[in-house]
Amino acid sequence: MANPNFIACTAAEPRGVGARWPRSVGAVVGAVLLALGGCTPSFEPDPTAVARVRQLGHSWPEYGGGSGARYTPLAQIAPDNIAALEPAWTYRTGDVSDGNGRVPSTTAFENTPIAVDGRLFLCSPFNRVIALDPLTGAELWQYDPAIDLDGHYANQLICRGVAYWRGPVDDGRDCAARVFTATNDARLIALDAASGRPCTDFGSDGQIDLNPGVGKQEWRGEYQVTSPPTVVDGLVVVGSAVSDNERIDAPSGVVRAYDARTGVLRWAWDLAPPDFDRASGLVSDQGYALGSPNVWGPMVADADRDLLFVPTGNPAPDYYRPGTPDMDYYGTSVVALRASTGQVVWHFNTVHNDFWDLDVGSQPSLVDLTIDGRPVAALVQGTKTGFVFVLDRETGTPLIDVTEQPVPREGPLAAQLSPTQPYPPPAFRVADEVSADDAWGLTFWDKGQCRKLLESARTGPLYTPVTEQWTVVAPSNFGGINWGGVAVDPERGLIVARSNNVPFRVKLIARADFHGREGYDWDIELGPQYGVDYAMARQTLLSPLGLPCTAPPWGQVTAIDINARAQLWQVAHGTVRDIAPLPLPLALGVPGVGGPLITASGLVFLGGAWENALRAFDLSTGEVVWQSRLPASPQATPMSYSVREDDGSERQFVVIAAGGHGRMGSDLGDYLVAFALPR
Repeated sequence: MANPNFIACTAAEPRGVGARWPRSVGAVVGAVLLALGGCTPSFEPDPTAVARVRQLGHSWPEYGGGSGARYTPLAQIAPDNIAALEPAWTYRTGDVSDGNGRVPSTTAFENTPIAVDGRLFLCSPFNRVIALDPLTGAELWQYDPAIDLDGHYANQLICRGVAYWRGPVDDGRDCAARVFTATNDARLIALDAASGRPCTDFGSDGQIDLNPGVGKQEWRGEYQVTSPPTVVDGLVVVGSAVSDNERIDAPSGVVRAYDARTGVLRWAWDLAPPDFDRASGLVSDQGYALGSPNVWGPMVADADRDLLFVPTGNPAPDYYRPGTPDMDYYGTSVVALRASTGQVVWHFNTVHNDFWDLDVGSQPSLVDLTIDGRPVAALVQGTKTGFVFVLDRETGTPLIDVTEQPVPREGPLAAQLSPTQPYPPPAFRVADEVSADDAWGLTFWDKGQCRKLLESARTGPLYTPVTEQWTVVAPSNFGGINWGGVAVDPERGLIVARSNNVPFRVKLIARADFHGREGYDWDIELGPQYGVDYAMARQTLLSPLGLPCTAPPWGQVTAIDINARAQLWQVAHGTVRDIAPLPLPLALGVPGVGGPLITASGLVFLGGAWENALRAFDLSTGEVVWQSRLPASPQATPMSYSVREDDGSERQFVVIAAGGHGRMGSDLGDYLVAFALPR
């Protein structure tokens, strides 16, 4: 029987009103929602729930679960009973914007909650932090940092998650356990996990302003934080997201670690190359290198080894940087830092000298594996190229062979392009390249339009250099594997990756020929790249019907057997019923950014991205064994935990945020939906 508390909303609701819908503790302001055509609250709050702390059977204590593996040892929900899986509760944050109201930036609800200390903690796109009862979804508390919603945020309004820390000594005082959050307007905030009140002994009345010292900002939103902080051994570490393709002296991508109790800065690493001359190079007033790579995706720590693993972006601007040395030394890499000091231990370039915006945005996965009969401490890294690298966690040495293969060098950057690039074995490549013969359309007409687009551009293999002529880049800056990363089953030795096959075309524009938007259609992204000789133009290759110009699948999911060096299966993921001009339930595979979740019972949960759906696959075969419609598009990674109920039984939940992506045209919303088996 369906849970009567579930909200049965549809995508026909308003796509976003550009305003915050206030909530009091434990209640939705239902009249406002109804006036906007929205849904009523998903539950009547239980007054006793606010004071109740649930006992978790198995937690989800940090972003990515345990060490970024996106794997749960829970097995209550299994292939043989998943047909009974149903919505258990729904929570609405009230924070959504399509950019057309009083909030000029769009939202993307990319949050994955954490379940720890008997509570569920999440953050909304407007950076409100919320604690929920993990059994019922009742709101326990909320904190509003009151971010500047008038800013024009380069990376939208996004909050992917929060972090939790409990100090070594619990003397019963407030803030013994803390929730850390970082905001779109670049503040780091510590909250009492029990009450949601700021921890006044941290920084200045509970917060630290991250803006000073990173360099000038041309507008509010050029510099922001979209991913959760990482906590390791009493330090809280935070990176940043910086607007792409604006200028060579963009704000520094510095990574900083603060004392989790006091907020005192313990170390800072600005990603400048080892031979960077700070006396003559571009630096901020605090000496941080400007235009350096940043760390916009989630990090992960191995406390036992005193290591922090950092996925890095590329330096500014993305597509053209003159001179040597290039600031890309640590760019588009996974870097191991000594967590206690910030010193570099090793780094592995997933792309050498990246001029394609193929930065690494996905959290590394730390897993103990058995490879070729030998136990190893491994790190698995998915990338926008669609490549998956498996490295030794302590040294960065590939555990699955990587070969350097020659690639083209031509155009304005020929002298700076690397002659080779690292390639894993074919089984560890999960995205496709594109040629002019790949034009596709639902009709002869739109296929013909796509053929014209492809034939008007240079096409070639991955790493074809971008020049002053349109060049097809596939996999593109969208990925491949985006920030959602991969999931790893350490028991079975399997990697599951969600990947995209959506081509872009890119070109360089000589400075003298760049006159802003003059001569370019609205759907072409322009980057001025001030301070260098070329601006850039970039466009998703879509047909007049709004579908990618190359043959489907445009989104797929792949399972890789590590020891066999083989793909166990690869299937298209999702239908176009929520994006096509007509409601077509065609299983063509849709692109997306959130990652997968693996359960010990042998299931893979994955959000439908452009499609308003959550699916479960059989891990052994790739067969879809369950699916459920959602009230909006899920652009997040699901998570799972279990709660011990009053009768002593344990109940497993799978939770997904369904809130859409303001720049992808998906259905917007503000929903957190929990699924469980019937009692």
